[in-house]
Amino acid sequence: MGCRVAVVKHVSGDIDFPDTDTSRYRPHVPFISAISSTETEIILEGKKSVEDILAYVDCDILLVEGFKKEQTFPKIVCIRKEGEKKKLFDGLQLFTASFHENISDFTIENDDHIKKMASIVTKRSFKLPNLNCGHCGYENCFDLSREIMDGRETVDTCVSSNPPISINIDGTMLPLNPFTSNLFKSTILAMLSSLKGFKKGTIEIEIP
Repeated sequence: MGCRVAVVKHVSGDIDFPDTDTSRYRPHVPFISAISSTETEIILEGKKSVEDILAYVDCDILLVEGFKKEQTFPKIVCIRKEGEKKKLFDGLQLFTASFHENISDFTIENDDHIKKMASIVTKRSFKLPNLNCGHCGYENCFDLSREIMDGRETVDTCVSSNPPISINIDGTMLPLNPFTSNLFKSTILAMLSSLKGFKKGTIEIEIP
């Protein structure tokens, strides 16, 4: 389909690496990067959220494996037996998939089913920012996510997904309501427009 796809995978237990110089650094430093002529590897100390990892992702579609308790994006529920559905359903399921026939919506080893699943994913996928700011009128992102899945709301309802201005402090997005966001934007544009060399475009301001 021409989409660039990335994967974030949840691993139970420690992440194993071969016995190399890179692995020997790990107990002593919080950040390791290995760079070759064809690829780059980054190892960060400590548990990170899906939102933390998004800063490193450059793709059209992100597949998230595991993270069953995440509540800000649709899910493909993979099952081994019929009875697992009730335990895994949380209102964000797109469909079920399995290696076993007749217990799920789609069979994973069926190429036609794979194409149908991909089509649904590209049409219905979304990711809310997990800020739980309440500016959309719902108590948290999970509630809005379920309304989007049911077709009663759209991603545009999320004020923080496409704000007039966004502020990140040390990599964490600061939620702004529409009034505050527009106030910041108008004030900054008014100040910058008086400067020599100012022109319209995307503006980035960094404050150490």
